[in-house]
Amino acid sequence: MKRRLRRALDRIAPHFEEGRRLSGLSPLYDAVDSALFSPGHVTRTAPHVRDALDLKRVMGLAIVALIPPTLMALYNTGYQAQYAIAAGAAPLNDWRSALYQALGLPFDYQSPLLCIVHGSLYFVPVLLVASAAGISIEVLFARLRRHEVNEGFIVTALLIPLILPPATPLWQVAIGTAFGVVFSKEIFGGTGMNFLNPALVVRAFLFFAYPADISGDHPWIAADFLDVDNFSGATWLAAAASNPGALSDADWMTAFLGRIPGSMGETSALACLLGAVILLTTRVASWRTMAAVTLGTWLASLALNQLDASTNPMLAVPFHWHVVLGGWAIGTVYMATDPVTSAFTETGKWWYGMGVGVLCVLVRAVSPAYPEGMMLAILFMNVMAPLIDHFVIRSNVKRRKARLRA
Repeated sequence: MKRRLRRALDRIAPHFEEGRRLSGLSPLYDAVDSALFSPGHVTRTAPHVRDALDLKRVMGLAIVALIPPTLMALYNTGYQAQYAIAAGAAPLNDWRSALYQALGLPFDYQSPLLCIVHGSLYFVPVLLVASAAGISIEVLFARLRRHEVNEGFIVTALLIPLILPPATPLWQVAIGTAFGVVFSKEIFGGTGMNFLNPALVVRAFLFFAYPADISGDHPWIAADFLDVDNFSGATWLAAAASNPGALSDADWMTAFLGRIPGSMGETSALACLLGAVILLTTRVASWRTMAAVTLGTWLASLALNQLDASTNPMLAVPFHWHVVLGGWAIGTVYMATDPVTSAFTETGKWWYGMGVGVLCVLVRAVSPAYPEGMMLAILFMNVMAPLIDHFVIRSNVKRRKARLRA
């Protein structure tokens, strides 16, 4: 099949070049050539050794898909801070709040522009620190291995601030990024060789190393409201885990749009859904993985909803709330579909994704001290992905051998 396709392209190419010369429409033909034909040189490196697709194009499409949650992160980070300040909280006593006030800007949560400016003062520094730490390590290991530096860390650098609270200290961002890049990626060979998602390893490291700064009520909103009695900085998922009636008075559409406390880029299911459309349309991500995570979440939540929730409010949380709270949306769209750490086989993607969805709900419902379960679910299934592919391939081989014997 490949030989016949190659011969067909060889027959077309001379006519293509002749048409370019005679028509005088060289720019148009260049555009067609770029759209329909592969470049002369492609980065045939992991994770795309099975494909001639240039790694730069994959990274570029992933970055485009991350634009919606990034824009929402800029807005919602500022919105949550300014809304808390309007409720009586004080601005955080840090250089970012000082700079915002030095610019003479008022705290007005009803102004999207002011919210974006305020949110940028928290999001951009985290992005810059994560990028500097990660790229420095990538360059160091590339020089040690005498390899060229590739684009593998660009998407990771953008994901890190999206899955961190706005009040995360910058020195912790640097340490966490260094740990994540070295111990989940570089010691295994670099881009395409890691078996764990580097961004989630950064998040897990910070959670277990500095739990006081990445859990509880205070890190999710960039404001000091400790002395405000009528305002809570807890995420809606944490509130649902501790208060049986927390979600009954909550507005689902507000959670879907993302105007709730949480990590900077995880709050908006709508923004992640827009990113999913881009990833699926360009075939960068697998629809099977996303569908399987959704199916696993639905089955697990449906089963737990049948149990007595008098002592555990999370057992009563329905499916439509699970998918808009915590990191479910950003994990399903951007983390679970990572082409390196997820399952490769088509059947394996279904088992892998369902495992993520089921484990996410189980961790949320079973662990009283940790209401968020998406991070741990994906990391666990990252470890299981090679085993899943192994058994799927063995099953395929066994079935084909049986077919030959018949």
